[in-house]
Amino acid sequence: MAARGRVRCPACHTDLPWLVDAGEGDFDAAVRDSRLPVLVDVWAPWCGPCRTVSPTVERLAAERAGRLKVVRVNADEAPGVSSRLGVRGIPTLVLFAGGEERDRVVGAQPPEALTRWVDRHLTESRT
Repeated sequence: MAARGRVRCPACHTDLPWLVDAGEGDFDAAVRDSRLPVLVDVWAPWCGPCRTVSPTVERLAAERAGRLKVVRVNADEAPGVSSRLGVRGIPTLVLFAGGEERDRVVGAQPPEALTRWVDRHLTESRT
């Protein structure tokens, strides 16, 4: 989870989606040590808007393989992470680059808006 590079198939070397769950003990390493931009999804299983956003987050991980790492944090299981991030509502999506927070959105976003938001930051992180 705390690996630094890209996740690739050992046979064909194709970039694979990097979607991991993190909690209190491994959140910092999962985000801080990543060379890729990291999209953190703070969610809870009982949260309807979180379930609405989840397919888009998973699609972004798949379609941006090799360019984006997605870290999912269950707010109920990692309240310390939620507190440190200043989460006041879920879903909260936080973009990190170089271990630093770059931007965030709170609440369910339409798939197209969320995709544009992520892509804008992926473009900025390459410049």
